[in-house]
Amino acid sequence: MTDSLERTNTLIDGAADLAAERTLGIVLVSASAVAFALTGVLTKSIHADPLTITCWRGFVGSILITFYVLWRRRRSGGRESLRLGWRGWLLAVEGAAASIAFISAFKFTYVANVAVIYATSPFIAALLAFLLVRERFRLQTMLAAAVSLCGVAIMVGGGLSSGHLLGDGLALLMTTGSALYMIMVRAFRDSPVVWAGAVSAFLLFVLGWFVTDPLAVSTHDAVLLATFGCSFALASILWTEGSRLIPAAESGLLGSAEVPFAILFALLFLGEIPPIASIIGGAIVLSAVFAHAGRDWMKAKSARS
Repeated sequence: MTDSLERTNTLIDGAADLAAERTLGIVLVSASAVAFALTGVLTKSIHADPLTITCWRGFVGSILITFYVLWRRRRSGGRESLRLGWRGWLLAVEGAAASIAFISAFKFTYVANVAVIYATSPFIAALLAFLLVRERFRLQTMLAAAVSLCGVAIMVGGGLSSGHLLGDGLALLMTTGSALYMIMVRAFRDSPVVWAGAVSAFLLFVLGWFVTDPLAVSTHDAVLLATFGCSFALASILWTEGSRLIPAAESGLLGSAEVPFAILFALLFLGEIPPIASIIGGAIVLSAVFAHAGRDWMKAKSARS
């Protein structure tokens, strides 16, 4: 009788621990989405050019992420390797290039356009995976990608008349780069991805230092640049820690919340209201993204039941 009671208590304690971990994971990933959503507002609030912005965001972000990586490595007893190899360096360089396009896009188009176009990156990743490594993708992904493409076409078409075509094009370039980065992360499973992110951020600092004059910024911009670097590092760390605690489908669904948050912040802090084409196209893309992520989450939830 006593043994049975002890086993029951152990099971209850285990279930409580799992529930607490899941709750913490949801909070962390949600918080990371909010932090990532500040990118557009911060970029547009800083008067410096995109390379200067990426330079200082990279400098501050790389320092903070490095501290985090070293902390994680110490907790694991030094088991986590910091050796990048050619795969890790490829990740770092590709990530740096995508970051430059990302920051530049906000300077030339609406925050909503960049955020919504970026939301299609999982679908572009699925297409690239099929083209590059013949990885089959599901019917629901193909349908969601087709619907998203229609929404993006409406947004970019609106950019032709509003003079924001360059920004929309950079957003598409950045999204394609991010999709390729996703494929590389999956292919290079043994590479220290977070450490590669820190190195990528530092590469941006080095590039900006030699190409621009990063010290020629106002006090106002300096404060915002430091804030930007902190928010970038915080978002990366929160997502890394939170995604360890919840299923990938749930993490993806919560991460999608970055898009509406970015649009809301642009409205509140910048007074930015996108044109009707962006609103219609964005609504189409977001419907496809949330429907796809929600379906994955429901399947994962049913599998756990």
